[in-house]
Amino acid sequence: MLDYAHLSALAAVIRTGSFERAAQYLNVTPSAVSQRIKLLEERIGTVLVIRGQPCVPTEAGQRLCQHVEQVALLESSLRRTLPGLKADTQSVTLRIAVNADSLATWFIPAMAEATGYLFDLVLDDQDYSADWLRRGEVMAAVTSHGTPIQGCNCRPLGAMRYIATASPGFVERWFSGGLDRETVARAPCLIFNQKDRLQHAWLRQAFDAEIRPPLHWLPSSQAFVDAALAGLGWGMNPEVSVREHLRTGRLVALKPSLPLEVPLFWQESRIVGPVMADLTRTVLKTARALLTCLPVSREP
Repeated sequence: MLDYAHLSALAAVIRTGSFERAAQYLNVTPSAVSQRIKLLEERIGTVLVIRGQPCVPTEAGQRLCQHVEQVALLESSLRRTLPGLKADTQSVTLRIAVNADSLATWFIPAMAEATGYLFDLVLDDQDYSADWLRRGEVMAAVTSHGTPIQGCNCRPLGAMRYIATASPGFVERWFSGGLDRETVARAPCLIFNQKDRLQHAWLRQAFDAEIRPPLHWLPSSQAFVDAALAGLGWGMNPEVSVREHLRTGRLVALKPSLPLEVPLFWQESRIVGPVMADLTRTVLKTARALLTCLPVSREP
């Protein structure tokens, strides 16, 4: 049988990144945290934490951390259905994978409306966020994958509509003679990171060709908008982020009739579904109010 005081110490070290901060969180001394980790490592027979700045888990340590967090969520669910159990004074921490553009546009209002939770967010591209669920490293994910992951519920959120945008000065400089394969292949393009395929997808959709323009790498949703406004390059920005700039003419759409729509889904582990019910409700409500409706809408 595992000692959950030891497991809680491990989870605190991994989540805070240090023994000192874990001790503050648990209201014990750093030496007590160190002793608990040592006893747990002796019990398991392997190293669980790589000491450093910050401390990081080994594979075994990560699995145990996930286990203790799932247990905490299940206990929280029991307290809701068994009033005789002593109430926990600490809020439930939910680890969720979400893409940067959702976080920058609609996900925070959904988080704010769902009270009683603490959040540990993992940022990843919508095409890859489901992998965190498959590995059991998060409890839920905003993802472009509409097929339910094993053990998860899958609900449609809507589509994030992206517009290929640039400043008027950038358009005048690079596309004064027209927007075609040759000119767009020379014009600098904005890209988030190596996982970002939105610009290439739009180019294939617009020109039916594989075009490789020069790239500015900007791993920030706000930087994407700022860079477009500054005339640094063109890029795919969420319509909700640039609507006002398009209205005032500070940005222009390269092809107004050709947006790129990315369907998004909310996938959550069924095991902790009851604990996350309030969050799921606000996520669905907020997303469906701000995102574009999917062609086929299925209510959960």
